[in-house]
Amino acid sequence: MKSLGELMQSYADHCGFNDLEGIKETAIPGVWFYRSSKGNQRQPFVYQSGIIVLGKGHKNIYIGNQPVHYGPDDYLVVGVPMPLECEAFPENGEPLLGLSIDVDSALLHRLVNELEEAKFQPCIQTSSDGFGLTSVKMANDMLESCKRLMAALHTDLDTKMLGEALLTEIVYRVLTGPEGHVLFNLAHHDSQYARVAKAMNKMHQSYANSLTVQNLAEEANMSVSAFHSAFRKITLESPLQYLKKVRLNKAKELIQLEGKRVNDAAHLVGYTSTSQFSREFKRHFNVTPKGCLA
Repeated sequence: MKSLGELMQSYADHCGFNDLEGIKETAIPGVWFYRSSKGNQRQPFVYQSGIIVLGKGHKNIYIGNQPVHYGPDDYLVVGVPMPLECEAFPENGEPLLGLSIDVDSALLHRLVNELEEAKFQPCIQTSSDGFGLTSVKMANDMLESCKRLMAALHTDLDTKMLGEALLTEIVYRVLTGPEGHVLFNLAHHDSQYARVAKAMNKMHQSYANSLTVQNLAEEANMSVSAFHSAFRKITLESPLQYLKKVRLNKAKELIQLEGKRVNDAAHLVGYTSTSQFSREFKRHFNVTPKGCLA
């Protein structure tokens, strides 16, 4: 069988995606195809939760002072949306190609329950409690699962008949792999990780509202001090720093993709002062809100 990167390029040829710059959902719900011909310099970005697979090119991501490198046939497991900095590099004149796979909550809980009934124990976490955004080199079984998924996407019938089963297989491979503990923690509602994830979901849904650490700790059903400590372990920053990044990244989308005026974007993401918004936007992105349109 072809390499994973070759199958991704063949899929792009088949679907007419050779001019795509960005991400597009495939015919399998929750599976997204990514392509970038030029890559990008280091810049702020939000990685959404899920499984990220790279077939061509390589990326460096930075969370605080912890750099993570990943390239062809590597994958990441992102349990919660992570504001970070990312730089991406095409190689050998070929575009970056990859997949982003959403992990359906119902599927995750079913697989975790079945694995626990079978007495399976996930790999012991080696990093500090909570934080674990680490690149993983695919074992052969995971790589073959991803190849079969890409091959199935070439035909409508295979996509219809095999897509759901192949997606289930990939989530299973991740759960039983080196970073499976991330998804296990997410599935356990009483874990600190799952509680913090619930508060993060509130941030992403209600970023325009006036949210306090007290509000978020209540959402997580934790004391303020315990919540603040757990949040920092997972994201390496405070809840309010994280919320600021969520708002600024959303504002950038509103300006760049939806054509909103700076004043309107600021208010839509929860800022009452446009001048404060512009200062923080410039500090975060190293460009003014209007300059990001250039």
